[in-house]
Amino acid sequence: MLNEIITVYAIIDDFLRAIGHKEDCRREMSDAEIITTALIAAMFFDGNYASCCSYMKDHNLIPNMLDKSRFNRRLHSISMLINDLFHQIGMIFKETSDSTEYLLDSFPVPICDNIRIFHVKLIKSEEYRGYIASKKRYFYGIKVQLLTTKSGIPVEESLYAW
Repeated sequence: MLNEIITVYAIIDDFLRAIGHKEDCRREMSDAEIITTALIAAMFFDGNYASCCSYMKDHNLIPNMLDKSRFNRRLHSISMLINDLFHQIGMIFKETSDSTEYLLDSFPVPICDNIRIFHVKLIKSEEYRGYIASKKRYFYGIKVQLLTTKSGIPVEESLYAW
């Protein structure tokens, strides 16, 4: 796992330098370290940022690890940067792919289920109310459409209201 972490960090750091990303020199933890920690959490810790942060700090991979609250705020502040990186990497995979076959999948991401629809505060518009036919229930949320290569590597995503 250590080799994968170092590889992910090197790739992200190189991409950020290639696009000319500048960040505040007073920060103790770089944006590349934040993105690396988020990706490693998704890859090895089932999306648990707290466990990943403590692992990275305990193994001296990122000695200046932020606390949970500060980490989440930094992660949310660079969400557009992460989205741009995803699209850049997706374009590279599309250009270097020897196959022109892609797989398209769409799935719902519920914010709340039917029982809580009247109490939802995040989204109040009726356009975000959807129906999952396989589960026979309504919910508030979004629909994700994901385009992957034949080998399963995601290259594009789109978020839609129902």
